[in-house]
Amino acid sequence: MPVVTSFGGTVELHGHRGARGLRPENTLPGFAHAVEIGVHAVELDVGLTADGVVVLNHDQVLSAANLADTGPATPDDPLYPYVGRAIGELTLAQVRTVDAGSRPPAAFAATQRPAPGTPPPTLAEACALLGAAGVDLAVELKTDPGWPVAAVAEFTAAVAGVLDGAGLTGRARLLAFDWRVLVAARACAPGLGRVALAERKTLAPGTAWLAGLPPEAPAEAALAIGATALSPERHLVTPELVLTAQALGLPVAVWTVNDPGEMAALVDLGVDAIVTDYPDRLRAVLSEYGLPLPAPVRVPAFS
Repeated sequence: MPVVTSFGGTVELHGHRGARGLRPENTLPGFAHAVEIGVHAVELDVGLTADGVVVLNHDQVLSAANLADTGPATPDDPLYPYVGRAIGELTLAQVRTVDAGSRPPAAFAATQRPAPGTPPPTLAEACALLGAAGVDLAVELKTDPGWPVAAVAEFTAAVAGVLDGAGLTGRARLLAFDWRVLVAARACAPGLGRVALAERKTLAPGTAWLAGLPPEAPAEAALAIGATALSPERHLVTPELVLTAQALGLPVAVWTVNDPGEMAALVDLGVDAIVTDYPDRLRAVLSEYGLPLPAPVRVPAFS
């Protein structure tokens, strides 16, 4: 039987960092491959450069796990090499010299096809590609409880501004482990969805991640902070959590699930969305359930 969910249809397929198991994460070639497979939404991660540009990268720091330096932006740049530095230390010109397509993380070395010479894109560039493809954007803001409140608000407003400028406010949601982002988003961009991310670390006793709320009842806390959806890591998902969240009107999007058997178990549990590094695997599972699938969209520039 088809599973009716809170997102208004069936179980949604969200490509994690694009299609991280198949193409380089948080890159335009990766996003193009995800939409050509067919996804409802693409999850991506953003940071803010020293000159105020929203760019894509998973961590606050440029990581050698998936990035490689190619050369300085200017001769004798004292900040070079850039890999290992925080995005907030670097300008867009410096970040754009980094190769984000040649170094698959070890966990995906056997399945990820490299795209050498691919720079980290800006959020505006990602919006142009994904907006034209007609898929939703799930934009995770990388902050932590050590950030000043003003910095969180500035970053949130910058991201919201890019989405609004691209005309994608109605098709985008902001995701954060640092729930102060959700507070800031509710104030500056109430039209955006607000997704409360949760993992074991952020729900530990005495946590500083939940903007002062207690971690014992994450669904209730997410509702109190103004979230419009709850996104727990897969290890946290129980029937009780799903039922509680959905009873409060919060769709449940589970991350990151790559095993087809686990995908099927989550469909049976009635979750609203599954985030995966392998959209092709999840499509196969959803097809077995007879659930509607998102249409593949060809992206000529990357085909």
